[in-house]
Amino acid sequence: MILQPGHTIGVVGGGQLGRMFVLEARRAGYQVVVFTDEPPGSPAGQVADFEINAPYTDAAASADFARRVDIVTYEFENVPVEFLSQIESSGVPVRPGIAALATCQNREREKLFLRSHGIPCAPFAVVDSAASLRSAVDQIGLPCVLKTADFGYDGKGQIKIHDAAQCAEAWMHLGSPRGVLEAWIPCKMELSVVAARGLHGEFVPFPVAENDHRRHILDTTIIPARVEAAVAEHAIALTSQIAAALDYVGTLAVEFFLTASGTLLVNEIAPRPHNSGHATIDACSASPSGQQLRAITGQPLPTPRLLSPAVM
Repeated sequence: MILQPGHTIGVVGGGQLGRMFVLEARRAGYQVVVFTDEPPGSPAGQVADFEINAPYTDAAASADFARRVDIVTYEFENVPVEFLSQIESSGVPVRPGIAALATCQNREREKLFLRSHGIPCAPFAVVDSAASLRSAVDQIGLPCVLKTADFGYDGKGQIKIHDAAQCAEAWMHLGSPRGVLEAWIPCKMELSVVAARGLHGEFVPFPVAENDHRRHILDTTIIPARVEAAVAEHAIALTSQIAAALDYVGTLAVEFFLTASGTLLVNEIAPRPHNSGHATIDACSASPSGQQLRAITGQPLPTPRLLSPAVM
């Protein structure tokens, strides 16, 4: 069933990606209510019909939010699953689904998901103490990277280990009860695929993007990526496999390492539109936020056409 314009969409999170979605939804004729734990006047809240500012643990505020909206989406992955579960239990659909969010917001669950579905990623081990970290380093090899299981992005919550003697100190500085130790992957480049999947399983990707980082933060994106067609096709196929396995509805992004030998390894999954897709707003016939809107409201998904190569 298509949720027609005139209905109200709830957006959880008040950041820049939320703002892009709100503008897209209001242009299409939807009303939007933003829920954020930030102070009033968030980037998304500034352009919404209504903004609720409260902690995610505020039961009265979450109930008020649920009463005001017909469907809920989220603009970043660090949203408490418990909050969205309360919304869903009140009868309001949450898209993308809560199970997909729970998988992607935690590195341990994400890596185990990839392994269980035979999707290539860097060798890894889950650790919960300095002793298990030392054992994992022996298993994974050096150099390697210790990452927090939760709340890591833009290089945060990551410690590169060059020597096994670093283990005790690295574990102390991690500041998390669980972590994921990954092999260090020398890579030719990072690629990403931003794509949308609809209510009925239709899958439409944007052109594969090539990303360059500075100080662990995305600095430059080139669309289309300067890779052979077979590499791009494989990246898209893996993204489609991931989206189907997550039963995903909405726009997502999958980041890949392309190794010197031409192998693709999944680095991370973002259950939302992604910064590496911003150039498509002008360079393609559809935008990631527009595809998110169409997907969660049950509308058909057009295949994005590249109007011009682009650099962001």
